[in-house]
Amino acid sequence: MRETIHIYHTNDLHSHFEHWPRIREFLKSRKKWHHSEGEPVYVFDIGDHVDRSHPLTEATLGKGNVALLNEVGFDAVTIGNNEGITLDYHELDHLYDDAAFPVIVGNLLDRSSQLPQWVKKHHTFQTQSGMRIGVLGLTAFFKPFYEALGWHITSPMEELGGLIEEIASDVDMIVLLSHLGIRDDELIAERWPEIDVILGAHTHHVLHQGKEIQGTMLGAAGKYGHYVGHMMIEIDGERKQITSKKAQLYGHQELPCVEEEKGEACSWVKEGEGLLNEEVAKLTAPVSTDWFQPSSLPQLLSDALQEWCEADCAFLNSGLLLEGLKEGSVTKQDLHRILPHPINPCVIHIKGSELKEIIRQTWNEDWPHLQVKGLGFRGTVMGSFVYSKISWEGHDFLIDSKPLKQEKVYKLALPDMFTFGHFFPDIKRLEKKYFMPEFLRDVLQWKLKQ
Repeated sequence: MRETIHIYHTNDLHSHFEHWPRIREFLKSRKKWHHSEGEPVYVFDIGDHVDRSHPLTEATLGKGNVALLNEVGFDAVTIGNNEGITLDYHELDHLYDDAAFPVIVGNLLDRSSQLPQWVKKHHTFQTQSGMRIGVLGLTAFFKPFYEALGWHITSPMEELGGLIEEIASDVDMIVLLSHLGIRDDELIAERWPEIDVILGAHTHHVLHQGKEIQGTMLGAAGKYGHYVGHMMIEIDGERKQITSKKAQLYGHQELPCVEEEKGEACSWVKEGEGLLNEEVAKLTAPVSTDWFQPSSLPQLLSDALQEWCEADCAFLNSGLLLEGLKEGSVTKQDLHRILPHPINPCVIHIKGSELKEIIRQTWNEDWPHLQVKGLGFRGTVMGSFVYSKISWEGHDFLIDSKPLKQEKVYKLALPDMFTFGHFFPDIKRLEKKYFMPEFLRDVLQWKLKQ
């Protein structure tokens, strides 16, 4: 008996719901079609479906995303870093309360170093022919962030061998849901040929026909719902052996149109905005934002960051603020609109001599107009830098109006995006503290309430 197992997969949607009506209807119709043909079919999400830059995700703390996954009939998911480290401990612990599918993560433990009640280390599906499919899940090893929130994240590479051993004798085929990135997926395929299929995510890579490495088929569907992935695994049912594997992607523009799809996507935005329409402060005058000239709101946010973190000084880029604020009522929706980033405050401990060099780097004339992608940034351009308790007179630098001391260790507050080494490589190695789960908009809200 021969059969074809169909696996559809999505990844890194990041709450870009503009294509979701098409994706939903396509997946539902495909599941119905394969079932009517007597073919086994499974639908998996590989993480970062949640992104708090979308009003509905922000307002429901990701539960709106889970409802959308339920509606399609997803069979299993793993988590990405956006589910894992942009919600506080309690919020993540209850994100999947209403999920109609297993959440598979093999390298996450709760604050008691136990498996969270909502997590499975692996899950087994069985086809009509008796083919047993073992599904594993792993998420990116963002240790400092998980620890700051109270979770224990373990090395995916150290866990994987043991996870394979746990299920190998009980299954005929192994599928890995990997929110680790293309490089790790390639290393895993080379090291663990026991894995038959790796469905990838995190690095937003696109594999149009998949990529086969030593018999393991890799698949990945980019980001933002631009693609839906489809794996076709042909099986010799009698011998319980795989005879061939094929992979393809469907571009969102290829999917059948859905009536009122734009209106439906807009309705999710409006629903979220309505839920966030809660006043948090009142302004007696407007506060403006300009990405390239001195303006009041970026300075206010920088000052708030320095005060909130109890740091000696602070800086940030004005491009973080997408708009200013009008006089009158300020709501949670206003703050979310102007600061949609899942960016946390951070304090680094830095010698005066090194701090001086970092400040000089912020003077790079090309940076204000630089378009920034990733790193949690949800804006357009970097914008000019704004400083708190930092000034200079010629070649002399001042911290809180006092001459900077070369050997003194200062506490510098800044957005966490600058600690990853992309803009300031020297910062990556320094001692640092991430403030979580608060985002920059929470810090601004705290300041405005004052």
